[in-house]
Amino acid sequence: MSDSASARSIALLGSSGGNLRSHGGDNPDRVLRDVVRQADAAGFTIAAAQFVAADTSMDQVSPETPAALWSLVDGTPTEIAKGTLSEVNTAAREMDASIANHVAAGEIDGLILMSADPSDTNERTMVAAAAKEIPAAGTGGTSIAAAQRLGVKLVAASGTTGTTSTTRAVSYISGLARYWKLPYHPSLGGSTAPQTATPSSESIWKRISIRGIMVGSIPAFIALALVLAVSKIPILSGLTPVFDTLIAGLPIVVSAVAARKVSGLGEVGLVAGAVAGILAAEGGLLGGLVAGIIAGLLSAWILKWTLARGFPATTANIVTGAIAGLVPGLLVYFALAPFTDALGLYVKEGIQWAVGVNPALAGTLAGLAIWPAIIGGVYHSVILPPVLLEMGEKGYSFFGAIDMVSLVMVSLGITLANVIVPRTSGERALAGSGAAVNFFFGTFVEASYPFMFGDKKVFGIALVAATAGGAVVGLTGAEATAYLPAVVAPFVSTTAAGMTLSMICGFAVAFGLTLLVGLAHRRAQRSAA
Repeated sequence: MSDSASARSIALLGSSGGNLRSHGGDNPDRVLRDVVRQADAAGFTIAAAQFVAADTSMDQVSPETPAALWSLVDGTPTEIAKGTLSEVNTAAREMDASIANHVAAGEIDGLILMSADPSDTNERTMVAAAAKEIPAAGTGGTSIAAAQRLGVKLVAASGTTGTTSTTRAVSYISGLARYWKLPYHPSLGGSTAPQTATPSSESIWKRISIRGIMVGSIPAFIALALVLAVSKIPILSGLTPVFDTLIAGLPIVVSAVAARKVSGLGEVGLVAGAVAGILAAEGGLLGGLVAGIIAGLLSAWILKWTLARGFPATTANIVTGAIAGLVPGLLVYFALAPFTDALGLYVKEGIQWAVGVNPALAGTLAGLAIWPAIIGGVYHSVILPPVLLEMGEKGYSFFGAIDMVSLVMVSLGITLANVIVPRTSGERALAGSGAAVNFFFGTFVEASYPFMFGDKKVFGIALVAATAGGAVVGLTGAEATAYLPAVVAPFVSTTAAGMTLSMICGFAVAFGLTLLVGLAHRRAQRSAA
């Protein structure tokens, strides 16, 4: 390995993933180009790339799912194999063996992991990387946890939620450059893909992902929660109108994100969605969602129609953004707003009713179910949308509190216990990085997976702690939000005392029981010795 920046060679391993597919993983060309662009900006070389793209989320695939294997040919993203997922995985394993040989030979300096598969199609390369102790940066909670179990040296890791192809690429290269102590200035703006006059060739209907749209809108909801928290400070009570303005503007954000994702047209779709959202705001969050999806569908069709009839590209973009925004916006404004607004209120009131009937039982069941939901891949499609719908009505959510208490704090307890009583020397660093992300950023609960899946007792502890914390959430009537630092969460809740008590409960049960299991394991090892 050379110390010069120009000699740094990186291998990229990945797949379209589960949650990643809703965050750009369904466009391998864009994903690979974004990474190459950022690597070039740092003076690095993507020496090898293996990316398995399935036609549906990896959470729902079968061996017969259509798929393709992508790589870089002369620096250009290229589809090199196509067939069923089983056939593509066979080709991917052959490529994995080749890349592993390059790693073992010292020809690869670092890895980028993008919802990779450490247990199958990327196993050989990761084992070789662990043996050579080369750094890796990646995203995808479950796959990152599996890579860490193999001993891969992760220098930058996170989940996928809320990221884009560009921000992920910047994150990978930043992490590696930071580790190598090399300068790096992200290359932003412009386009990483060849300029075309038409949207992505993928079926437009496949781009309608409620999960992807809602997750992409999370920053606006976090802004709402932060303003709500700050407005409770007496001298800053004047921010209450700001909160009201933000909550009224959420449909516009959701509409813009929806139109951009569905249309595949970038800024044109974004503008169409914003126009539609402004008109659909009276229909609430669901009104914005409906208007945005229709705006995205219309944008793609109108652009194709205008270009086919010889419209100049500039005119086609203007006409598309204007008409595709006005038509659905006016539809919701004059016809659908009462229905979408009422449906949003029913969701909020339905959750309130369920909690009101038996708060302790509602919290207990929610806490018990949330770990199986996230492990089973249904959290972002089943639980997160109601959380955001509820937040869109009042700024906080019952399930938001459950998320923070039963996922984040439980994960924090498990990882922190393994920092204090690690079973192996490598586990302390692994647990420490996970605990830090949990505490300071309120995300990456997958950091506890290696410990949960490695010991059934710890898995059971997670369920017990999540259930106990959920019960306290129900009993105290706490409602809050997720994706915030642990110390901030109580201040964006309906009851700071109740939220704090709930968080302490979830953490303490997970930490205490995991610590006892770790101590018992240590005693057993000493006795065996």
